[in-house]
Amino acid sequence: MTLTRSQDGPEPSSDGPVPSSSDGREPSSGRPESSSDGPESSSDGPIPSSEGPDPSQDVLYERLAGFAGRAAATAGVGKDPVNLPMIRHWCEAMGDDHPAYRGPDAVAPPTMLQAWTMGGLSGHTDRSPAHEELFALLDAAGYTSVVATDCEQEYLRPLRPGDEVTFDTVIESVSELKTTKLGSGHFVTTRTDVRAGGQPAGTHRFRILKYAPAARPRRPGPPSGPEARQPEGRSEESRSEGSRPAGRQPSARRPRPVVNRDNAGFWEGVAAHRLLIQRCGDCAALRLPWLPGCADCGSPEWDTVEASGAGTVYSYVVMHHPSFPAFDPPYAVGLVELAEGVRMISNVVGVPYDKVRIGMPVRLEFLRVDEELELPVFRAGGED
Repeated sequence: MTLTRSQDGPEPSSDGPVPSSSDGREPSSGRPESSSDGPESSSDGPIPSSEGPDPSQDVLYERLAGFAGRAAATAGVGKDPVNLPMIRHWCEAMGDDHPAYRGPDAVAPPTMLQAWTMGGLSGHTDRSPAHEELFALLDAAGYTSVVATDCEQEYLRPLRPGDEVTFDTVIESVSELKTTKLGSGHFVTTRTDVRAGGQPAGTHRFRILKYAPAARPRRPGPPSGPEARQPEGRSEESRSEGSRPAGRQPSARRPRPVVNRDNAGFWEGVAAHRLLIQRCGDCAALRLPWLPGCADCGSPEWDTVEASGAGTVYSYVVMHHPSFPAFDPPYAVGLVELAEGVRMISNVVGVPYDKVRIGMPVRLEFLRVDEELELPVFRAGGED
């Protein structure tokens, strides 16, 4: 069984280069090209640090490509055996209450594969010299920022409580220089082969972009005097919306949602001001976000029900940093539990960001963010 999923990190806009493909292949090759609607960048990449090596791009890539096939970790050992508490926390966070993950015969959710090999807050102690050399070379050449782009997992056998996990990691490839909306850099792909009790259990292929951030237009300096405390036209309402006040144009458009054959119906519903929830055609379980099959019974059959729009804030975060071009922090991002029992992530609007509270009633509405894009958001004060 193979799973490919996108990792956390900024999505490129639809009118910019796409940094990676879902089938595990490297993004398109070739020299970087300037984007007509994004920040300009040199076709030769960032200027190397004066304290590090100063190779030309061709020489640098030749050195980077030489790391392909070298070990990034050898005979790594999971910090904990597979255990029920970690499985329980994972399932609670994911909202997955499948009975296979509970009780005396429990197995670990397959998508936890990477969790058993992670270094935690104390970090990894099993990195190879080749791994450290590769990332030091990228840093010295100016590619100091990192973002995860995607991962691909293959499951060979279920992991059960008590299994001792070991693993080896290899540097599979380093791409030529690429230019994305974030900046120019190199995609680094690693493959981790996971074993349980010495037997193959799965493979985790992980891809990141090590890049030099693209230059951004300079903003005017901060005002002095009373204006520094409250910009003209800036209200608590506009700050709570996570958007700029009227008359002040954003420096960039919101990222476009990734629409595919599995979720196109959801976005068609949004365009018609309807929030549609998938319902399994066999067991009637509701699911959001949309998936090609039921997580409870595996059935591919489904239809939809329309959400009433009522909900409560199940959890939330306040975004202060980083400041992405199309957003105006601080703003509240909520995990909203709908009246139907499913949860979704969206902005909480209508109150200052610091007044959002767990349990707060909210009501669905649709926010037009530009001439093309409309998004479902939740306004505090869920009563009609």
